[in-house]
Amino acid sequence: MEATLTKIPKHLQKYVVDQQYEKYTAIDQAVWRYVMRQNHHFLKESAHPAYTGGLTASGISIEKIPNVHDMNEALSPFGWSAANIDGFIPGVVFFDFQAHGILPIASDIRKLENIQYTPAPDIIHEAAGHAPILVDEKFSEYVKLFGSIGSKALATSEEHELFEATRAYSNLLETGTATEKEIAAAKALFEEKQANVTELSEAEQISRLYWWTVEYGLIGTMEEPKIYGAGLLSSVAEGRSSLTDSVEKRPFDLQTVIETGFDITKPQPQLFVCESFEQLIEAVKEFASNMAFNKGGTESLEKALRSNHTATIQYDSGVQLTGTVSTILKDSNGEACYIRTQGPSALAYNHKELRGHGKGSHGDGFSAPVGRLKKSTCPLGEMEIGKEYTLQYESGVTVTGIPQQFLREQERLLVISFENCTVLLNDVILYHPEWGMFDLVVGETITSVFAGAADSEQFYSDLEEVVQKPLQKKEETMLEKLYSDVRRLRETVMIREKLEEALKRVLDQLSSDFPEDWLLRVEIFELMEQHHVLTSWKNVLLQQLDGIQTLHPEFPELIQRGLRLAKEKGL
Repeated sequence: MEATLTKIPKHLQKYVVDQQYEKYTAIDQAVWRYVMRQNHHFLKESAHPAYTGGLTASGISIEKIPNVHDMNEALSPFGWSAANIDGFIPGVVFFDFQAHGILPIASDIRKLENIQYTPAPDIIHEAAGHAPILVDEKFSEYVKLFGSIGSKALATSEEHELFEATRAYSNLLETGTATEKEIAAAKALFEEKQANVTELSEAEQISRLYWWTVEYGLIGTMEEPKIYGAGLLSSVAEGRSSLTDSVEKRPFDLQTVIETGFDITKPQPQLFVCESFEQLIEAVKEFASNMAFNKGGTESLEKALRSNHTATIQYDSGVQLTGTVSTILKDSNGEACYIRTQGPSALAYNHKELRGHGKGSHGDGFSAPVGRLKKSTCPLGEMEIGKEYTLQYESGVTVTGIPQQFLREQERLLVISFENCTVLLNDVILYHPEWGMFDLVVGETITSVFAGAADSEQFYSDLEEVVQKPLQKKEETMLEKLYSDVRRLRETVMIREKLEEALKRVLDQLSSDFPEDWLLRVEIFELMEQHHVLTSWKNVLLQQLDGIQTLHPEFPELIQRGLRLAKEKGL
């Protein structure tokens, strides 16, 4: 992992964990193989042309779970790399990875009981879903552009809370060990937080655009679309149903897409068909033109206030204030004239932290006026150190104090530090001399507001790393051993008699101890077909599978698909 980390910005390295490849059981490998064989068989005709070649090109094998280190090397010629993360990460962080050309991959794999679909991130979705289409140059351009834009999107505080609830609920659904009571409580919290989201923020809108394109997109004509969305490329069930009449197809339209919500825990009732990846590039650019990072102004400041999370405010001077916006005071025209942040804050210029203005200097927040100075006020560049001045803003804000330091970058005046400073809005005290040095940001207007920090490397330098789940080395269960035995038989060349003898041993134990396991029986049937062995046992195996089909509504389809593919490969 060390070689990979050197390519990842420091502020993102905190989310990276080791894949711990040895944690995958033989059942995990069988789940991967079943899903990949099914999907590849279906998708080689139904997916975007880049899919089939993209699997191999991105370091993915149908036969075994990929090693992310190998994927990292394979993706390099396409301008991408790969990194392991621990499941859900905040949207801003996820997009930041992609903006840097890094595909974040959750290393866990879905349980056998969730083989058709899992709402939690897993390596089938992240690797086999996302990576293959990245070899297409235009799609790669779209995803990177999307990442750079999406990482700046401002969410509301309610959406941040919903994200945490969604992560907890999805993880519980996937563990397979949660009690019904725990799942019900997590679902109730998720629904409560979901109900609290009443505003359609730019973060929610752009997440919808991502969902209906990168995750669940179709491309081509309405009559004969092809699949390119990762959610469809990685789902046994939804990939197939997506092209049937049971799922409504709509022509891609930016406004319609951002007005259409989604539920990650359910199959999607409709999908959008784009004409080309160029159409998506133009759409995300159009959306970005109305985002706070491009518009600035009071409206954008208010978005940052509602987010209650780290955001950056950029002045027309180029100074960038990073912090959590807590207060916006307005003038008689309703325009922002004074801003306060709370908690750790910092100043930067051109995304580089200004010397002496990091979180260590502004740990309790920052405050700054916005607006034009009255013409009668002394020009800022002509003030002298040690002499008292009163700066009068057209908004009614006044700053009275003694300049002690002028901070310039490239001959541009950025910050003036005043001692014995009083700041007033009309008769209301905004800053008292006893509070210490007042650092005045130079600038008249707010040109940009975006989520996250201006200098992420410095601002997040003390952020705690994601805790690596300890590798739990457990002895193989008896069922896992049987799966391992069958895997070895498939990968080993042996004489017919030895193969039949080994398969009989597995079948005997499977029949006596594991009457409900369907996947291993399908794998054994495949070996029977491929090597034309144990023909007299086939009917016994098929009778067992017929009985298992009655145990769960999903089993008939899963088993029959597995058998059909085994027969085709066995011919």
